[in-house]
Parts: sequence; C-alpha cells; structure tokens
Amino acid sequence: MTDVGYVEVSGVRHTLPGGRVLLDDVSFRIGDGARAALVGENGAGKTTLLRIVAGDLVPEAGTVSRSGGLGVMRQFIGSVRDDTTVQRFLVDLSAPAVREAWDALEAAELALMETDDEPAQLAYAGALAQWGDAGGYEAEVAWDTVTVAALGVPYDRCKYRELSTLSGGEQKRLALEALLRGPEQVLLLDEPDNYLDVPGKRWLEERLRETRKTVLFVSHDRELLSRVADRVVTVEGGTTWVHGGGFAGYPEARTARHERMAEVRRRWEEEHQRLVDLVRTLQQQAANSPDMASRYSAAQTRLAKFEAAGPPPDRPPQQQVAMRLRGGRTGVRTVTAEQLELSGLMRPFDLEVWYGDRVGVLGANGAGKSHFLRLLAGQDVAHTGSWRLGARVVPGFFAQTHAHPEWLDRTPVELLWHGEPGRPGVDRGRAMAVLRRYGLTDSADQPFRTLSGGQQARLQVLVLELSGATLLLLDEPTDNLDVLSAEALEEALAAFDGTVLAVTHDRWFARSFDRFLVFGADGRVYESAQPVFDETRVARAR
Repeated sequence: MTDVGYVEVSGVRHTLPGGRVLLDDVSFRIGDGARAALVGENGAGKTTLLRIVAGDLVPEAGTVSRSGGLGVMRQFIGSVRDDTTVQRFLVDLSAPAVREAWDALEAAELALMETDDEPAQLAYAGALAQWGDAGGYEAEVAWDTVTVAALGVPYDRCKYRELSTLSGGEQKRLALEALLRGPEQVLLLDEPDNYLDVPGKRWLEERLRETRKTVLFVSHDRELLSRVADRVVTVEGGTTWVHGGGFAGYPEARTARHERMAEVRRRWEEEHQRLVDLVRTLQQQAANSPDMASRYSAAQTRLAKFEAAGPPPDRPPQQQVAMRLRGGRTGVRTVTAEQLELSGLMRPFDLEVWYGDRVGVLGANGAGKSHFLRLLAGQDVAHTGSWRLGARVVPGFFAQTHAHPEWLDRTPVELLWHGEPGRPGVDRGRAMAVLRRYGLTDSADQPFRTLSGGQQARLQVLVLELSGATLLLLDEPTDNLDVLSAEALEEALAAFDGTVLAVTHDRWFARSFDRFLVFGADGRVYESAQPVFDETRVARAR
C-alpha cells in the first residue's frame, strides 16, 4: 500500500510556562496505515505532543510534517457540558475548508436576518456557493450517516441538540464515526475509548483494525492496546522512542531499553571518573616535572571535551504512586435498597451490599449507573423507593468527568489546604508529602483545570484518601489513569478497609471485583457472579 497518510515529527522541543523542558528532541514517523499507540505516564506530555502534531501548539524547536489530511479527536470529548450543538460539533471535526465555509454561511445568514437587502442576499448566495465548493453538501450527507450510526437518529432530527444532552459514550461515538468515515488519512485520537462501554470498545477495536488510515492514538486500556496497536511510541524522560511491534512484547522491550540505557550511562561515568583521576595524577606529576606539563594539558583538554559532549541519557526514573486508602470498620450492611427506582431510568430493584464487598457496577451507557452512584453519594437524584447507608458509612465519590467546578481555578496545594467537611486542611509541607506519593509534586501549583486527565484522576483519589471515606463510590476511576497508576489504585483498593462500588468498562480492572451489579438493556438491574459486558444500549424513546 502506498504511503497515503503520514506524520513525521523531527527534533521537537516544548518548554512549560514555568521553564521546565517537557519534550526535547522528539523524533518519529508514523505512516502506511500503521496503528500506533502513544503511551507514557500521566503528565509525561502525550496530550501536549498530540496538540503539537495537530498544529494547536507551535513547538519551540523542530518541525512536524504530514500528508493526507488530519482528523483530530481531543481528550475531553465525552465531557462537553457547554451549549455546543451536534451540528457545530460535526463542523469542528471537519476539514478546515468546510469549517471556514460553514462560518461564512452562518455569518451571511445572520446578516440577512438583520437586513434583508440586495447586498446581504448576494453575500448569502456567495456563501452558499462557497459551501457547495468546499464539499459542504457532501459533508451533510456524511453527517446523516454518522448520526444514524452513533445516535440512531437522522442528522436533521438531532443537529440542534446540545451535546450536553448526550452521554459521554454518545459524544465519543459521534466523533469517532465522523473521523473514521471522513476523508482525512491521518487520525490523532486522544483517549478514544474513554466513556465507551465494552460493546463500544469492541466496536472501536474492530474499526481501528480495519481502517486503512494511519492512526496515532492514546489509550490506557490494556485490552484495546493489545488488540489494536501494531507499534508503540513511548513518551518518557522528556523524549520519545518507538517499539516496532505490538503491545504484547512492549513491557519486555521497555525493560531491555532501560537496562541498555543504564549500562551505557554506567560506562560513561566509569570513563569520566578515569579521566578525572588521570588529570589529578598528571597535575601532581607536572608540578614536579616540567616534562609532564604537555601531557597534563592534553588530558585536561580531553576531559573538557568529554564533559562538554555530556552524559548519555540515564534510564527514566520509575514512577512510584503509593495510594493509601484507609477506610475503617462500618456496620455489617453498608448499603440497603428496597424497590429503588431511578426515575425514568431503571425498574425497581432491591440490593444489599455488605461491609468489605467489592461490587463492580456494569451495563451499557445511559442505563443509570452514574446516577445510582451519585444518589448513594448524597447528591440530588430523582428516585422512588428507599435506600440507606449503614452505621459509620462515610461515602466518598469519584466523578467520571472530574466535574468539580469549584476546583477549576484552585491548585492541588490550595485544595488540600482548604479542606472540606470531613476532610481537615493540611499545611503546604504535608500537602507536598502526600502529593509526592501520587506523583503530583510538579503540578502542585497548577490550577486543576490545567492538569492532564490522569493527574486530575489521581488528585481525586488523593482527596478520597484524606476524606476518611469508608464506602468508595468510583465512577470509571481507571479511565484516565496510565497503566502504572491503575495498578497502584488496584493495590490500594485491595488494601482498603471498607466497601467499594465501582462503575467500570475496564475489562482488566473488572477482574478484581467479587460480584457485579448489572444494569440491563431491558431496564432490569440484576446481580451476577461474573462480569457481563454485552448489555446493549437501553431502548428508550429519543
């Protein structure tokens, strides 16, 4: 197959506002219909690198070249909560020519509504012609296919709907359908599987495997990585390297690379020490014998050149995330529900959750799982029937969309200093100590809104740790966590003295739960000893 679409990054450098170099001398090439996973720890710079490739950020040094057109799916699609409409969303995912023609057409329509004179009519006719020339009408035909596939309704019936009325999974599916069916030959997908239920993830895996487009994608879902990626681009130590095989052989390749780097660095340090010792010896000899002066001078020059060239990069430091979720003893019955019905979502159900239970909450998007967790967390959720928490049960809630409007402009240090009901504030010293355990010291003074999705997720878990919660209500906690952080969370949950209810679509994470509460497509809520991932979307009038 010819190289229809490629991205080439060469010598790219990016410095953060505080002066820290985030990326340096980043170079790689992806083309020929490859499906490359971009991996790395949270905060390593994956999203920043994608933004540079997309053209949203200009690198301080280096270049990005590409061919075949570029389709981009940004990280926070799925949590759009403003007044963007389905129509505007699809326009924004389109080629620049379509976007420009659309904006011109909208402006001409507004002008015509205000003053219906001949110049305004001519401008509107011109904008319509430009819309046709840019491929606008073809785009609208394509959008109809996209909305039917993603939402089950034609474009004309949903184009004015606000995106905030769609679930996170529906927002993602809409974007993915548009990009996979679009003309662009290169796709950049930042966490395309977030908010998708498991049938949605399986659908995405199939579509990515069969597409002829070149795809560079960020994902933390190991199942998806192992099924889709045919090469892995790693961001670590401020730069990147490429593993040319699939994800199965990746951990081994990374370990081998780190061992090689450590060995090369050790040899460099040995040679450096040898040259330093030689210079010292010759310095003493030259003091006693003028004949040695030229040898001493030559050794000094050699050492200076060796040091000027600098050491080879050392192996990157291993990320350590130590989460200490303590909990505490509660009444034997943690949660009791009788004929509980989430209004308009699911049929009434009974439930008993016991102290120490690990319950996975499964089911399709839109079934009411998040509503159920928010109800138990004490939020205002419409329901009938009764529910109660047991003695000494203190709920702690992890929000999937990281929806903490009150946190947006605060920094982690401020958040920890202020405290909340049930969570005493801590001074800067203690805050920095706990942030260090969560790998968040570098972002201690950054506003919450500027943290990466994974950093926001880790901060939420940290706040749960300090809150003294004995019942953890986790809504998709691993969605934004890198593989190491997800493992750390699993270890912390295993050691947690209390009860855990977690909504998840993470097939690997789900294996660590004892039993499952499944929200079925038919409106039934039932228990299962095994994970059930094939419940389809709940059938409801739209």
